[in-house]
Amino acid sequence: MCGIFAISDNKDSAQLTHLGLFSLQHRGQESAGIAVDNGGKLNAKVGMGLVSQVFSDATLAALPGNSAVGHVRYSTAGSSSIQNAQPLLCSHSHGQVAIAHNGNLTNALTLRAKLESMGAIFQASTDSEIILHLMAREKGPIEQAIIKSLPKLCGAYSFIFLAPGKLIGVRDPLGFRPLVLGRLGKSYILASETPAIECVGGTVEREIEPGEMVIISGGKIKSLHPFKDPGRTAVCIFERIYFARPDSIVGEKSIQACRYELGRCLAREMKGVKADMVVPVPDSGTHAAFGFAKESGIPLKMALMRNHYMGRSFINFTQSIRELTVRLKLAPIKDLVKGKSMVLVDDSLVRGTTSKKIVASLRQAGARHIHMAICSPAIISSCYYGIDTPTKEELIANRMTPEETRKYIGVDELHYLSTKNLLETSGGANGKVFCTACFTGKYPAKNPDMDK
Repeated sequence: MCGIFAISDNKDSAQLTHLGLFSLQHRGQESAGIAVDNGGKLNAKVGMGLVSQVFSDATLAALPGNSAVGHVRYSTAGSSSIQNAQPLLCSHSHGQVAIAHNGNLTNALTLRAKLESMGAIFQASTDSEIILHLMAREKGPIEQAIIKSLPKLCGAYSFIFLAPGKLIGVRDPLGFRPLVLGRLGKSYILASETPAIECVGGTVEREIEPGEMVIISGGKIKSLHPFKDPGRTAVCIFERIYFARPDSIVGEKSIQACRYELGRCLAREMKGVKADMVVPVPDSGTHAAFGFAKESGIPLKMALMRNHYMGRSFINFTQSIRELTVRLKLAPIKDLVKGKSMVLVDDSLVRGTTSKKIVASLRQAGARHIHMAICSPAIISSCYYGIDTPTKEELIANRMTPEETRKYIGVDELHYLSTKNLLETSGGANGKVFCTACFTGKYPAKNPDMDK
């Protein structure tokens, strides 16, 4: 999962992209970068770490330009290294081009081997570099090279391409990953989420549709639908459950309102549950806990204190670091917890290690009875489309029964939200809107590298 942002025709393009990336920092904390178009010449600055660590006033001042594209990354394909930091900038048969990618290609290894057999030399291990090599082998203007190249890809992608005088955004035909269009005066903005547009003073216009390409050049925008319509979409349901910011609008639905309703659904499914309090696991479980408390009538207590200077533990890129951050990030308020029963509300159970440590800390603080309520179904299958669950062995619900999971985490009771209520609440009850492969094992796209 990554965050991408771009703006056209603005003398402060690098500075505005910098601000936009701050709004998307939750989507990637591993590396950050910005590329600019300065009168037809592209320049880029990328680095490892947070946006605040990579960019300073001096580095931004060294990136003059009228259009820019930015990226924050956490790796799902390719190692954590400076070579894989984006935007990737190269010169090839179509001139200079910078690319920012959110998603995961499921035939990258197959394509890479084929391209290397034809003499291609790769500089990075990220799957995003594949598209640059494919484009280099196509004739015509850069937008035609993109149109001819993208159908060769399998998996999930939202791309932003920056070329001299052009900014191009494209979303895969199944729409796995989000991409939003906005305006700021005469400038166009492309971003992964709506708050990134609003934080720079822009106005959100609409989502880029699945399979749509927009070409921004000379102050004008052109929309194309050059790819075959698959007859359905496969929007990642995890965007609603966990990844998107609560103030984002995704698929014309407020993420905050969606999570609140998921909490209400949980309470209805658990009708009659008894507890002294509803406790959210902040921040991803907070809005659902509000909904649960409202529906159940059980008072909500913020009994877990979050250290907001810590990052998101789910997307730290090693398990050992992920586990250590839990101790620093969340701490129980003992006088609220001691001797009390609670419904502990969280967004999901992936590996179970974070929940186990949270529950242990609540037990140490004196919690008497813990009923864990999860705002999603059990995750039983790996995600190949950009979420960091690469192997089934890492997924607790795939390794253990619900009762074994309950015992491992250390709670008295465990309840998962039903898939039916998740889809109905999210607006995809017909089963042709969202990708739910992580819950069902039914994948909506081909996965050549994984199926071997």
